Amino acid sequence: MPVTRSNRLVTIFGGSGFLGRHVVHELARRGWRIRIATRRPDLAFHTQPSGSVGQIQAVQANLRYPESLLPALQNADAVVNLVGILREHGPQSFEAVNHRGARAVAEAAKGLGITNFVHISALGAEPVAPSLYARSKAAGEAAVRENVPGAVILRPSAVFGPEDALFNRFAAMARLLPALPLIGGGETKLQPVYVGDVASAIGQALDGKALAGHVYELGGPEVASLRQIISFVLRVTERRRRLIPIPFGLASLIGGVTEIQMKLLLGFFPELFVLTRDQVALLRRDAVVSDQAMAEQRTLAGLGIVPESFEALVPTYLARYRKAGQFAEKQPA
Repeated sequence: MPVTRSNRLVTIFGGSGFLGRHVVHELARRGWRIRIATRRPDLAFHTQPSGSVGQIQAVQANLRYPESLLPALQNADAVVNLVGILREHGPQSFEAVNHRGARAVAEAAKGLGITNFVHISALGAEPVAPSLYARSKAAGEAAVRENVPGAVILRPSAVFGPEDALFNRFAAMARLLPALPLIGGGETKLQPVYVGDVASAIGQALDGKALAGHVYELGGPEVASLRQIISFVLRVTERRRRLIPIPFGLASLIGGVTEIQMKLLLGFFPELFVLTRDQVALLRRDAVVSDQAMAEQRTLAGLGIVPESFEALVPTYLARYRKAGQFAEKQPA
């Protein structure tokens, strides 16, 4: 069915990444004109097929340089901020990106009178959370609410999809290692949410289907421990690997050693094996939708979205990790 184009313009900060490409596709389908604000506009060309000719435009902007944000927001009717980092690297610190970056976007939107604002945070964002990442996300939320009180904040659990860094990472590790670590015994609970559902939630919020000024918690239909998720990955990829529980204290020590190695190797440490102390601290808290959010309908269901199951979708893109790809025999490797 052809999409009716409108004159509504939305600026998406971070629209070229994993979540961003799905958000661009969703909003283009809804008829929005889209301006992708990114540090590297040349790396956003892959989003063009998501819309019709002239519907999607990429411009340069960097949240660490507030003066670059106003041009990206000129004449926009709405703003989506997807920018966030899970690991610090050089000038890309939690404080600079997750907190001050969110503040800069919100202040720029406020200055231009833009009130239709959606900010992506994360489940577990709390001022007193064990991890600096979670605390910085909470500070970013507060900065957004301070400047744009009617902003809708979405807190997804771990996001999955064909390019995700969750299921793909464990599958890649299982292909290379004889055993996989279970940080904290693998008891941390997650509620993986499909990237397309998060994109739909953003579309619903921009279209006025969410309560202004409220925080929505986004999770899929299954709650699973880290141990269960890794075991699921092993079943799907048909590999037998030992699972070795590692206490949080030891894991934090390993994370500290890894951080030193990353500095000594000037960033050339294999990304697949990166583990930081803050990532370990993040796993000390579950990332599941709260009972209060469910009772108040501040969930995907409250936005009219039926969440997709990771058990149904993940096998469609993990087959490549089997010993012979999707044509592997049904025998453990």
